[in-house]
Order: sequence, then structure tokens, then C-alpha cells
Amino acid sequence: MHLSTDEIILWQHGFFKLNLTIVTTWGLMLLLAVGAKLVTRNLTHEVQTTRWQSLLEVIVITIRKQIEEVGLRQPEKYLGFIGTLFLFIAIANIFTIFPGYEPPTGSLSTTTALALLVFVAVPFYAIRERGLRGYLKTFAEPTLVMLPFNVISELSHTLALAVRLFGNMMSGSMILAILLIVTPFIFPMVMSLLGLLTGMVQAYIFSVLATVFIAAAAGTSETPIDDKP
Repeated sequence: MHLSTDEIILWQHGFFKLNLTIVTTWGLMLLLAVGAKLVTRNLTHEVQTTRWQSLLEVIVITIRKQIEEVGLRQPEKYLGFIGTLFLFIAIANIFTIFPGYEPPTGSLSTTTALALLVFVAVPFYAIRERGLRGYLKTFAEPTLVMLPFNVISELSHTLALAVRLFGNMMSGSMILAILLIVTPFIFPMVMSLLGLLTGMVQAYIFSVLATVFIAAAAGTSETPIDDKP
């Protein structure tokens, strides 16, 4: 039994290794890109739309509303980034219903990469809203004494996101693997469905936390945001 898809090496040449995490991650990105292209190629403003367009509109409106409820006044600016995060994590875990599939979000390398994306996005959106000087000034608020603590807080957000997502995804995979060894087939099937639900919840939580961090840094929230663990 392996702990992560990083351990499954599909090809190796010297120091270069191609593991299952890389293959599934790029496969999912290709699937999302092709799917988005196919769904959006025949969009229409007519009252009668295709089922795919209706589904796309529901997803976009739901994500947009959630971003707005977090406190960002112009959710369109953040829709592409937050929406992509949510869809990637959600789709990565939807396929857990297929036997033998292991989501790349169960790998620490993938969850770290997702957290690093948020780490880069937070100052990017904050600088775009506040300007570079305004963003750097926030690290010295309310007094200059808080500078090192604010820097540590900014870094800890990234670590917390990666560990949180990895821990939840990994725990579900480990429990399922153990049950497959010690129990009949029916119970693991139930656990697979529970793992699917857990993956969707984590996709939602990760996206909301990313939105909260961006809103706090950009200073565009309509209501004060209390960042609690």
C-alpha cells in the first residue's frame, strides 16, 4: 500500500521521473481545457439553450455568488482564478467513483502547488487593488512592530491551505485502502461515495478560503473578515 500517487513511478530516465500524480494532474487540466472549449463554442443569448450551457451558467452563477457573499464587490475579477481552483479540485475527486483511480489532490506536491497559486494570487490581486505601496503598507499595520508577525501570517496561510487539503484527501484514501483489505466490497463502495462527498466539500472550502485571503489582502471586502482557523 502506497501513501501517495507520487510513489507510483510510470517512467524514469536518470533523475527524471514521471509519476502518477503528474500524469493525472496534466490529464485533468487537459480535460478541463477541452471541456471548457467544447461547452463554450456555441454559447447563445437566446431563451432556449443547450443543457451544457445551462449547466455552465449554473456553475458560473453559483461561484460568482459565493465570491460576492465572501465580500468581494467585483466578483468578475476573481471568477476565473477561484472558479478554476474549485473545478480542478472538484473534478479531481469526482473520478474517485471509478475503481483504481486516485486523485492527485491526495499528493502533498499537488496540494502544495495549489496553495502556492493562492500565495501568488493574494499579493497579485492586492497590488492590483491597492497598488504596491498600499499592499506593502498593510504589513506594518496597525504598527511597525507587527511587521514580522504579519509576514509570518501571510506565509502560514499557504502552509495551512496545503496541509488542510492534503490531510483531508489523504485520510479518506487511507481509510478506503484499509477497508478494502479488511472488509468485503460493499462497505468500501459506501466509503467511495463518502470520499466523493468529502472531495466536493474540500473543493468548496479551499476555494472559499482562497477568496477570503484575497479579499483580506485586497481590502475590497464589504464587511470585515475575521480570519480564524
